[in-house]
Amino acid sequence: MTVAAGIGYALLAVGPSLSLFTAVISHKPFLILTLLSSTLAWLMSLIALSAVWRAFLPFKTVSFWPAALLILTSVAFQELLRLFLWKLYMRMEEMLDAFADRVSKPRLFITDKMQIALAGGMGHGVAHAVFFCISLLTPAFGPATYYVEKCSQMPFFLVSAIIAFAFVTIHTFCMVIAFNGYSEGSKMDQYFAPVVHVAAGMLTLMNLASGGCMIGIPLLYCIAILTLAYCGKMVWTRLTEIRSRQGDLY
Repeated sequence: MTVAAGIGYALLAVGPSLSLFTAVISHKPFLILTLLSSTLAWLMSLIALSAVWRAFLPFKTVSFWPAALLILTSVAFQELLRLFLWKLYMRMEEMLDAFADRVSKPRLFITDKMQIALAGGMGHGVAHAVFFCISLLTPAFGPATYYVEKCSQMPFFLVSAIIAFAFVTIHTFCMVIAFNGYSEGSKMDQYFAPVVHVAAGMLTLMNLASGGCMIGIPLLYCIAILTLAYCGKMVWTRLTEIRSRQGDLY
């Protein structure tokens, strides 16, 4: 392939996130700091997980269960990290609200809180894309491409970019859903993120079957669309409720 192809794969993986960053996050330095901190935290978690599992790789069996176990343990670890980041965020919110009270400024609005969660989720998604896609693209800038036997219909780099884009979408908006669930005590929102995360991870196992990518990738995008739709509905409901309460006060 060429340089254009390599850049195209990278933009496919993180281009939409770059657009969202430009439109929402780039105007607020605090959100940029949140995004960078989140990306670093998730990258470190992925590196730690890979170091642990490196001792057991490569698997000496062709069955799917070792890969499934790897995915389950990785998801469990990352969901625990999400909860830990939520607790850090709550402490940070308390500090920001206390500072706002001291300087007679308004506290964080619900939209501010959602944008912070969005930045944190985007950090998770970008870390995933960097770890599982961008880091693999160096050969894509050369004069040829690469196919794998199990998914010979598409170049390996294209498959990686397409899957990375789906996971960026899932991770970005799952963070908004999860943070809202923790804040409001909504069990549905709290369970949505880990269930979707596990489901998306398990769907990638279809890539191990011959031609499985042609089924697994569309199903993965169904989950990404479901996540986006659920997040949009949740945000709309929260904002409508808050506006209704404010209207009652007047």
